[in-house]
Amino acid sequence: MRMPKLSRILATLAAATMASLGVVAAEASPALAITNVCYNTSQAGPFAGYANQAASIWNAYTNNINMSQCGTNLMIYYTYGGGSYAVRYSLGNGYVVIDYYQAQQYSPLRIMTHEIGHILGLADNYNGNCALLMSGGSAGTACTNPYPHYTEAAAVDSWFRSASPGAESARVFSDSWPAAATVGAQR
Repeated sequence: MRMPKLSRILATLAAATMASLGVVAAEASPALAITNVCYNTSQAGPFAGYANQAASIWNAYTNNINMSQCGTNLMIYYTYGGGSYAVRYSLGNGYVVIDYYQAQQYSPLRIMTHEIGHILGLADNYNGNCALLMSGGSAGTACTNPYPHYTEAAAVDSWFRSASPGAESARVFSDSWPAAATVGAQR
């Protein structure tokens, strides 16, 4: 496509003026594709604030997602008993259930960030290492680290950089957090 003569003259004049002022025009680099993961805390009860904190953590540790309360890609619920878990329909879509009783034993922010990690594509890693978010409850009740390890965040970035929405099958992630001990039970 040819630029009209006047437009070419103005573009040349602007470039010459910028050069004489020492301004260097740089080519714009292509923007990263950022996927919005819209979450909803209307059913999260006492865990809504933890969901907001967990979303902020994921936003800070990743480059290719933006989590915000803008819809229902990710629903947050809570229950009394039965364990905390996540159900992922596809990358960035599903729901999280936080067990009120487990959140009395384990860090509720760690649980929330961990379960959202499943929705973002991460699997459990039961190695007991508190530095790894996806080690879940295997790190013990004293572990309160709610932050993904750089390798976990890099994996999420990688999947969202190359993701085609809905391209994967649904998965249920359960047993991330040991069930609350019953009275008299031995471990």
